[in-house]
Amino acid sequence: MSTAAAPVRSLRAGTVLADLLPAGRARDIALVAGGAVLTGIAAQIAVPVPGSPVPVSGQTFAALLVGTSLGARRGFLALAVYALAGMAGVPWFAQATSGYGMPSFGYILGMLLAATVVGFLARRGADRSVLRTAGTMALGSLIIYAVGVPYLALATGMTLSQAVAAGLTPFLIGDALKAALAMGVLPTAWKLLGRKG
Repeated sequence: MSTAAAPVRSLRAGTVLADLLPAGRARDIALVAGGAVLTGIAAQIAVPVPGSPVPVSGQTFAALLVGTSLGARRGFLALAVYALAGMAGVPWFAQATSGYGMPSFGYILGMLLAATVVGFLARRGADRSVLRTAGTMALGSLIIYAVGVPYLALATGMTLSQAVAAGLTPFLIGDALKAALAMGVLPTAWKLLGRKG
């Protein structure tokens, strides 16, 4: 009876998916490094948007997934490693770019903040149901745009309305699809883990 109760306790709020792996410093280092690498790989799935210096890419989805799965602290660290390595020259920003002088760098800073916030919310069960996951992903996307769009305007000399047209509007449908994918993946993972428990 006690062996069946232990996994159920581990699935309570306060736990993120990564916490279900055996604990230890090596686990945390591997998760942080893995989160950074996943974001870098997802960033290479990129499609240029005509008239915009910002491509549609998988990195925003990866950043939100990393934050939600790892929690605020590890999510922040994973995105910090991703940002710092890219600034140092690792070509794993969207379209195999690196550095911090590009107009889209604000989105990367936004992802760092968003991963932290969605990780904080995931610790409170925000990734356990479809509706809560949708809200979490929407908030994470909003944070990315709240940092990325003004940065884009400043970096390019665009007006704020031009930056919204170039750096927000073309991405809304893609973000809705990414949120729908997360709404399926995260709650399903928790349900499967609950059944195993």
